[in-house]
Amino acid sequence: MTKIQVVFYSMYGHVHKLAEEEAAGAKEVEGCEVELYQVPELVPDDALEKSGAKAARDSFAHIPVIEPDRLAEADAILFGTPTRFGNMCAQMRNFLDQTGALWMKGALVGKIGSVFASTASQHGGQETTITSFHSTLLHQGMILVGVPYAEPRLLEMNEITGGTPYGATTMAGGDGSRQPSANERAIARFQGRHVAEIARRLGR
Repeated sequence: MTKIQVVFYSMYGHVHKLAEEEAAGAKEVEGCEVELYQVPELVPDDALEKSGAKAARDSFAHIPVIEPDRLAEADAILFGTPTRFGNMCAQMRNFLDQTGALWMKGALVGKIGSVFASTASQHGGQETTITSFHSTLLHQGMILVGVPYAEPRLLEMNEITGGTPYGATTMAGGDGSRQPSANERAIARFQGRHVAEIARRLGR
């Protein structure tokens, strides 16, 4: 059985929605077991309440929080993060900074790593967030997989849409009111399926 993990942080729910699509896509591949996890929150509850994020986070509070050592159990890991000034969020960075023991043992070497993201605006650092995230995965010895142009929705020009060859993306808008579009969700589902298919082949 090929084991796929989708590991994300989401503050207002946008990355969570992409994560659900990534997991759904991976589940379409026969012989794959898919697990959905979130990383620990660092922001105090009162600050989440003031920012309006607590209600969104409560909606997916049932998703288990992963411990760093669990990453070693997967054959492929899809990481999801919102963007903070062109980089991954602090919650994801904090989680990855706790994987030093895995690095020392080479526990993630040869596993597939893939990334998806959310930004507030169309040019808010989607690609820099994903490509800078790749540096950590390369240090861990992981094999990077993105979204090839075999996914034609990357070429959609009739609407504003996320989606990059580096990974699926969405835009939340300045006030967070925009939700992932059908096109963005489809790209995320493709990414999950694509990663699972490659992981399954490598497993053979």
